[in-house]
Amino acid sequence: MSYFQRHIFFCLNQRENGENACAQHGAQAGFDHCKSRVKQLGLAGKDGVRVNKSGCLDRCAGGPVAVVYPEAVWYSYVDQSDIDEIVEEHLQHGRVVERLVLPDAIGR
Repeated sequence: MSYFQRHIFFCLNQRENGENACAQHGAQAGFDHCKSRVKQLGLAGKDGVRVNKSGCLDRCAGGPVAVVYPEAVWYSYVDQSDIDEIVEEHLQHGRVVERLVLPDAIGR
């Protein structure tokens, strides 16, 4: 059994050379909102959910991106309502939000 039931990692990478990166697409706001919602819903902590910052996850073309483990489901999101849906459906109830799943073909 794992200490946490699920982890969600948010790419917060920023590139100094101007290349596309998640930080340019509101990744920090997505991370902050997710962390807040997870706490509000009482999902944070042991046997619950851990919201983590990440460096580059190498899926920049779909940015901003987040990945949920242990299921290894990759998401692209646009706004707080997308984050709310990921938190409430996947992190809370274990149901993948298909409309936000990042296609496998999208990489860097």
